[in-house]
Amino acid sequence: MNSEHDAEHGTASAQAAGRGKASAVAAPWVRTRLRAAPLAALALALLVALTACLAAAFPRAVDRYEDAGLLRSFQQARPERTTVQITAPLTAGATSPEELAAPLLPAALRERHEKLLGTVPGSLALDRAQSAYGVTLSKNLEVPDPWIPRPSGVPARVALVTQNGLADHATPREGRLPRTSGTVDATTPVVEAAVTAATAKSLHIKVGSVIHVPAVARAPLAVRVTGIVTPREPAGAYWSTRALLHTPSLVPLPGSGPDRNWYWLGALLLAPEAAPALLGTDGDPVRYWYLAPDPDRFHASDLGRLKAAVATLESGPGLQEARALTGPGTDVTTDLDGVLVSFSQLRAGIAPLVAVAAVGTATVAAVVLLMAGALTADRRRAEAALLRARGASLPGLAGRLCAETAAVAVPAGALGLTAALLAVPEGRAAYAVAAALAVTVVACAALPLRAALAHRSVRVAGPREDMATTRPSRRRTVAELTLLVLAAAAVESLRRRGTSSASGDGSSGDQLVSVAPVLVGVIAALVLVRLLPFLLRRLARPAGRLRGAVGFLSLARAGRTSVSAVLPLLALLTALTTAAFGGSVLAGVNEARDRAALLAVGADARVESEGPLPSGLAGRVSGLSEVRAVTELSIGYQAKPHDEQTPVPLAGVDPAGYGALAARTGLGAFEADRLKRPAAGGPLPALASPSVAKAYGTRSPFPVRLEDGSTVSVRITVVRDRTPAVTGGGFLVVDRAGLSAAAARPTALLVTGYHVDAGALRRTAGPTVGVRVRAEERARYADPPLQTGAEHVYTAAVAAGAGYAVLALLLALLRAAPERTALLARLRTMGLTRAQARRLLVLESLPQALLAAAGGALTGWAAIRLLSPGVDLTAVALPTADASAGRTELYTDPLSLTVPAIIVLVTAVGVAGAQAWWAGRRGSVRELRAGDAR
Repeated sequence: MNSEHDAEHGTASAQAAGRGKASAVAAPWVRTRLRAAPLAALALALLVALTACLAAAFPRAVDRYEDAGLLRSFQQARPERTTVQITAPLTAGATSPEELAAPLLPAALRERHEKLLGTVPGSLALDRAQSAYGVTLSKNLEVPDPWIPRPSGVPARVALVTQNGLADHATPREGRLPRTSGTVDATTPVVEAAVTAATAKSLHIKVGSVIHVPAVARAPLAVRVTGIVTPREPAGAYWSTRALLHTPSLVPLPGSGPDRNWYWLGALLLAPEAAPALLGTDGDPVRYWYLAPDPDRFHASDLGRLKAAVATLESGPGLQEARALTGPGTDVTTDLDGVLVSFSQLRAGIAPLVAVAAVGTATVAAVVLLMAGALTADRRRAEAALLRARGASLPGLAGRLCAETAAVAVPAGALGLTAALLAVPEGRAAYAVAAALAVTVVACAALPLRAALAHRSVRVAGPREDMATTRPSRRRTVAELTLLVLAAAAVESLRRRGTSSASGDGSSGDQLVSVAPVLVGVIAALVLVRLLPFLLRRLARPAGRLRGAVGFLSLARAGRTSVSAVLPLLALLTALTTAAFGGSVLAGVNEARDRAALLAVGADARVESEGPLPSGLAGRVSGLSEVRAVTELSIGYQAKPHDEQTPVPLAGVDPAGYGALAARTGLGAFEADRLKRPAAGGPLPALASPSVAKAYGTRSPFPVRLEDGSTVSVRITVVRDRTPAVTGGGFLVVDRAGLSAAAARPTALLVTGYHVDAGALRRTAGPTVGVRVRAEERARYADPPLQTGAEHVYTAAVAAGAGYAVLALLLALLRAAPERTALLARLRTMGLTRAQARRLLVLESLPQALLAAAGGALTGWAAIRLLSPGVDLTAVALPTADASAGRTELYTDPLSLTVPAIIVLVTAVGVAGAQAWWAGRRGSVRELRAGDAR
């Protein structure tokens, strides 16, 4: 491909190129060059298609898991928090009962409902089917009917509600839906209502029951129940915005003291036309409109617009429009903004970590594309030099090469984009198109730019490139120093900010955390490229005094490689750094989840009951095949030191067994002797949390009243932050032998074992005993879609970066393959054996591979140590509700540092050995003839 015959195909159009008209590129040139090297064109097409597919799929995959996380946040928040609730009191100034009742009628409410829907910004998509409106009382009324249950002797209370669309959202179970006859006003004595099945069961309501609601200046309003209904979607916003509509509740009476009095509260669903009857009660009727968002139509990318829309409704122009439609006293309330802020903070904690893998992989992929262009430019160096010598201008030559590359890269990029859109159908298409376009542009520009730089001046023979002896130019030195200073300044800026830069508010770590590993890789690549010639010269001198020639020859050959070794080293170091960082992140996430599960359970499994455990249960659990040890506990959660009202959990344990468990789990290890009951009597030694030790002191004993009424005297001798028996910030642990017989009965078992069978443990414990298994608890932490999706995308990005790093190494070796093959052929004619040929190629490839492996491991370690103060993995590892386990910091994972480096070495040695084996199978005469042509 470097012969003069290859250049003759372009000679006919060289004069046109010499006139500098790059736009006049003839089609025959492109067709001729693609036909001359079909395998190279196919390889470029595959590389571009794969890279464009990965680049386009990445933003859509991020959008998919972020949208799933936003949907999960809505589902967990439930409609009572996410629904926009608009309440309006009756307007003052009505002079007649008709004017007072007119706003409560269904037609007036429906008209206002449609207008209120129009005031909602378009970014806040609403579910019209789940939105509702009606009239209710601002306070619940006490009913005197004695047949309604009274748990504490307190009469029940009811909420009268006239919500629209009851027939569309409920199925009659008994009776019929309520209706009205004639005109209903404040003097109407009887109205009809329906109740849900749950309300009917709890309040003993039947079809035909009559509930008397107190009225003002008239007889009580009689509410006759005509039907019992079952909600069709009880979890939907129609029923769950106000959960009282479908489920009654026991409510404590305010100010009833420690022994609270409770009363039942239920809802009576009246016909919408019966709303004027509420005017005769003392409940102060209010109109309401519930606007239910549709979370299936929300996207995390619209989070900013969603927040603005909610703010507009709560305290902005939307509130003013609502008051103009319904009255000056209208209030708009929702906790939707809190849900959005919570999700935003969680996403802000995860996004920088995912961006680390994205930036690292994108850098390695870009380097590989540039290396592919450089490899093609080197392969066609003689052809381009001949064209320049015959008058081709630099713009004309670059234009022809760009057209030739675009004929392959553009269709391949489009194919990769199409594959990404089909593989990941969710997400924004604009970002995917931009990513695939960027890949295509880089692929198209790599070859022309490399050729233009190499052939700025017209010359037929290229200069010798010798890494060990060639001195870098001043321009290169200035460029490297500038880049080095900028990268070092950015890294130092990140290091100075530390933890404050990762506060999780979205603007926290800006983009510096994302590019920090790449910056560290750039610094390391520049330093190592400068060190490699010095190392080669230092090694070549003692190697020259050895008896064999293979060692010296391999070092000499390594020094004769191209001086442009920055790109391969940058690709390898960036990939190794990203892989080390990514492996440490994943290892940190796994450890955080294991730790959180252990803190929640206390051991590999926990068997606990509200009262004493069944007799002999500890022995039966110990007999299970997976169980290694069982620790009995007697836990009282209502122990009260000094007879105070604030209880402190107190656990009675066997000091020896419990001490071994604490040491094995790493949760507050202590010496068992420090907790044993003294033989001569006296206060029981106790292990306490720091808060309890601070409250009651560690010098003097103090009494503790237990749940069975007995009292023990304890003195705190050991203080630990954690203990397996009790979760939370306050606890006491004492020797069970010092407790009364009733207080010492076991209420919990902590089970240790490998792969504890949860099913067998539950069958052994029985249905009345609770069982929690550490493995199940850990699986719950990995369930949220935002964390799981981020982890999967991160893993895929790191794997893709590793693949591109291997490809970069192969391209670097492939670049020198023809010259190595010819060299081996010449040396074989001089007596070089096949074993010596293998050793020669392996030793020749080792300096750069060793440098890349050692430098990558060192760079990864440095990046982890640099970023660990500013990276908190809690957002990725645990749900927000479980972040009480503490801050999860990044730490160095030895496997993540060593395994990628070993893979680089094995790949380099394997490729060199395979090349030597292949060259040995081919004839030396053929290779020498090919070398003569070169």
